[in-house]
Amino acid sequence: MDYQLSEKPVAQDLSFANEIIEATGVRVDRCYQCMTCTLGCPVADAMDFPPNQVMRLIDLGAEEVLLSSRTIWMCVTCETCFARCPNQIDTAAVMDYLREKATAKGIAVPEARIQLLHKVFAENIKSFGKVHEATMLMAYKLKSRDFFSDMGIGLKLFLKGKIPLFPSKVKGLDEIKRIFEKTYDQTFGGRS
Repeated sequence: MDYQLSEKPVAQDLSFANEIIEATGVRVDRCYQCMTCTLGCPVADAMDFPPNQVMRLIDLGAEEVLLSSRTIWMCVTCETCFARCPNQIDTAAVMDYLREKATAKGIAVPEARIQLLHKVFAENIKSFGKVHEATMLMAYKLKSRDFFSDMGIGLKLFLKGKIPLFPSKVKGLDEIKRIFEKTYDQTFGGRS
């Protein structure tokens, strides 16, 4: 998506910011645009709006722009932004909220592969209790039909022992599955 700057003044609409504060407890109104979140974000280059701009767009009440953006789906919730923020703004939690809201409103994910990765990731956690990279990547590659694009790095990681062949046991797997049934499966209509 390309967005053009406008020469017209933009009115600030705090209703969206207040909604996010109430729903998440994250004080998005504390952001003073220091850009620490963006400078630490490992995926900022892949976003149409880096994290600091997300905070500004929230301030401006640009709900539809954010909910239809690629940005909310590119966030990997690593929480580097939160760890480095001088005002302790949990941007990752805000991104989670925005994804949930976009899904609830039926707003399509800008790229099908992004949504596919989220679904495969969630299904992997539901199955094993935590991410097992080998099965997650295999499922993603099979479903996306993108077999060879990053095979070189995958092979290097596997040979260095960074991708275990078999998943490890996790205590409380039945409880994790119940949590998914009550949350994820209900939110996404049983499809994961």
